[in-house]
Amino acid sequence: MSGVQDALEIKFRLIDGSDIGPKSFPASASVANLKESIISQWPKEKANAPRNIKDLKLISAGKILENNKTVGECRNGLCDVPDGITTMHVVVSQPPQDKGNKEMNNLKQNKCGCVIL
Repeated sequence: MSGVQDALEIKFRLIDGSDIGPKSFPASASVANLKESIISQWPKEKANAPRNIKDLKLISAGKILENNKTVGECRNGLCDVPDGITTMHVVVSQPPQDKGNKEMNNLKQNKCGCVIL
């Protein structure tokens, strides 16, 4: 009986409305472990795949979860779901634009098209 209470069924909702999971995680699993699981299960056909856990944010019960917290610490308010499966929202950060491309875009925007007669 205590084994059931020490685990949590979690599915991860992606920005397009599709899900990864559900999968069972122990209460001792860290949020960083959840993110690693998301990266390993990321659908191959989806664009904007995260490269590492820093590219991901998990949101549950309206709060962004910190990597060093455990599932058990984040559990408050999560267990009262009717089907026993908790849904966490996944946000993927866009990679920063590299400096060379940004400078080229700025140059293109700053050009003037004047004609002197």
